[in-house]
Amino acid sequence: MNKRQARLFAIGSTVVASLAFLGLTIDSHRQFPKLTNAQNITPAVTHGKDVWHKNNCINCHTLFGEGAYYAPDLTKIAQHRGAAYLQAYLKDPSKFYDEQRHRRLMPKQDMTDVEIADLVSFLDWVSKVDNQGWPPRPILVTGSGIGPMGAPRPIEGTAGSAPLPGAATPAGDKSPIALGEIVFKTSTPACAACHSLVPGAQMAGPSLAGVATRAQQTIGSADYKGQAKDATTYLHESIVQPSAHTVAGAMYSASGVSFMPATYGKDLTPEQIDQLVAYLATFK
Repeated sequence: MNKRQARLFAIGSTVVASLAFLGLTIDSHRQFPKLTNAQNITPAVTHGKDVWHKNNCINCHTLFGEGAYYAPDLTKIAQHRGAAYLQAYLKDPSKFYDEQRHRRLMPKQDMTDVEIADLVSFLDWVSKVDNQGWPPRPILVTGSGIGPMGAPRPIEGTAGSAPLPGAATPAGDKSPIALGEIVFKTSTPACAACHSLVPGAQMAGPSLAGVATRAQQTIGSADYKGQAKDATTYLHESIVQPSAHTVAGAMYSASGVSFMPATYGKDLTPEQIDQLVAYLATFK
């Protein structure tokens, strides 16, 4: 290739690349309203964004992977935790942690109820933006670290694909227990996003280590408010009616309403719920 051919090739390549970039840019802007749920940007969402910036949340947290990395990415936090949990947490984060055990906590921002509600609306809007599955969730925890906003803090490479302790489930096993483990990890939202299976590793929900034994103890307690008669039906009740029994003073409910989503009874089939119960019943 002589100099003239090389120059023409460079010019042609630049033109083609520029046209491709321009076309992709135009196509991206064409899709932005749909991908970002622009129709759902209410005054509350806009004000919530202002609250986010006013309190410098980005100095510790990230959205869509952008921001500081001291604390967890909050892109999908509204889906993983729910509005009730986030509102209670933002009102007083200290109630959700033991500072001596979990080291530095998220500071109390002293926001008004309106600011908190609108910030949650903003995070809810963010969680529904089509971000093509990034950042990946859930982060599975096999240790006791807990990060701000109730999200798990990964411990030495345990994020993502780390196996969870529990009943052995050989590859290809189609037993109810094995299928229940799959439901535990892949339901929406995933149980593993809020519950650890490690003793003492409290996340947005309590550790489920020993949950079958605790279930039997709970239904035998005078304080039990539900309708279950044994550990299995208690586990079933806890999944489909999480507010049937709550523990006063615990950080997982407020005013008798559990922070756990009450949608699993509709989102999971009866067979999936039975499989999940069979899996959880192995943790004694």
